[in-house]
Amino acid sequence: MTPPAAPEVWFLTGSQGLYGADTLRQVAEQSRAISDQLAAAPDAPARVVWKPVLTDSSSILALVLAANADPACVGLIAWMHTFSPAKMWIAGLDALRKPLLHLHTQANTALPWATIDMDFMNLNQAAHGDREFGYIQSRTGVARKTVAGHVSDPRTAPRIHGWMRAALGHDALRRLRLARFGDNMRDVAVTEGDKVEAQLRFGVSVNTYGVNDLVAVVDAVEDAAVGALVKEYADAYRLAPELLHDGGRHEALRYAARIELGLRAFLDDGGFGAFTTNFEDLGGLRQLPGIAVQRLMADGYGFGGEGDWKTSALLAALKAAGAGAPGGTSFMEDYTYHLVPGEELILGAHMLEVCPSIAADRPRCEIHPLGIGGREDPVRLVFDAAPGPAVVVGLADIGDRFRLVANRIDVVPPLEELPSLPVARAVWRPSPDLGTSTEAWLTAGGPHHTVLTSAVGPEVLGDFADMLRTELLLIDETTDIRQFAKEIRWNQAYYRLAGGL
Repeated sequence: MTPPAAPEVWFLTGSQGLYGADTLRQVAEQSRAISDQLAAAPDAPARVVWKPVLTDSSSILALVLAANADPACVGLIAWMHTFSPAKMWIAGLDALRKPLLHLHTQANTALPWATIDMDFMNLNQAAHGDREFGYIQSRTGVARKTVAGHVSDPRTAPRIHGWMRAALGHDALRRLRLARFGDNMRDVAVTEGDKVEAQLRFGVSVNTYGVNDLVAVVDAVEDAAVGALVKEYADAYRLAPELLHDGGRHEALRYAARIELGLRAFLDDGGFGAFTTNFEDLGGLRQLPGIAVQRLMADGYGFGGEGDWKTSALLAALKAAGAGAPGGTSFMEDYTYHLVPGEELILGAHMLEVCPSIAADRPRCEIHPLGIGGREDPVRLVFDAAPGPAVVVGLADIGDRFRLVANRIDVVPPLEELPSLPVARAVWRPSPDLGTSTEAWLTAGGPHHTVLTSAVGPEVLGDFADMLRTELLLIDETTDIRQFAKEIRWNQAYYRLAGGL
């Protein structure tokens, strides 16, 4: 999976020929100025590209088709500077396959009260034109986000940037190829799912490869490359003494590096941006991949343990959405609770595979026994997650559709040291409280594998779900169990009706 070198968001401006050439010239100048302000805003995750003013249905349709076909274009921003009769937009909106943001703004901030005349009114009537555009978007049923506000307002650009991040995640998922090494863990329900429907709905292509196909690549890795990667490990992490060059377990570190190099080569050669492993199906691998998986996740690859391809795909998409933003994004699993009244917390971890992008400090590289899998002791990175606000989100196939379930959380330091827990871990306080959040999660049928991210927040997740036309249930500080259960029932009726239309 090769992302666009410079992802773009195209800026579209609607008008018409009624007002004459001079007005259209001013529309173009002012719309370019608005586009340039967005393009110059700090922390923009995609390049804003201005397009010439659109005044008729044929030019609108041609531009939309061009956007659909251009791999660099991840979405469109549309603004109706003047009154743009909306029937002109029907064919274009009907053909649109990229995410759309409707920006409701205008060129000026303050009105020049003393000099306003009809020429000014005809030129600056986005308050009029955007309502026409909003109507036709609703009439055609096009999925979109609406942001109202002047681009100079410090509240406006961050919302647009969040939508851009969702569009980047959407684009990554549409192009994603995912390799499953073996099947999913036996007798587990939630890691199953409809891979054909996933490709229809999300675009992700999910296929299975024999583990020994990977083993052949791992075994062919050259010793010199292994040595170079081991040196990289020593520079990047705090190596346990037994893993050092003169330590008794150094060969295990070399084999872990060999797995990483082979796994990376297999994925890159096949154009895969995500993968799964399964401790019940390791073929000729001598270790369950640990540090290899962790480092690949840190580089943006999606991963799901025990064959969980849905979480792997979700992780790849949210990695793309959060690229360059503060924070990190990792595969995660709710493991156990701290239920002392007033101190309730969740301890999350996995066997080995938690991404170091969420680490609070320089990870330690260690080797310990693993009681499952029946292989040699695996090498892994051990750390605590950095404290701060985050979200955990899971993707479940509930039979007639997919469902995203998310919970706002605050990651906190462990209440005490964890010297006997040899895995990376995160401790968090869920919103609104542990009892309500877990009751809501269980009521929603949310999975036990999740993605924990501090790089994107609930609004980005909402935009992402809207782009995918996929249900999102958000558990946050406002959640009430009775209302949440009603929301699930209402959603069930809505999605069944919408699916038949």
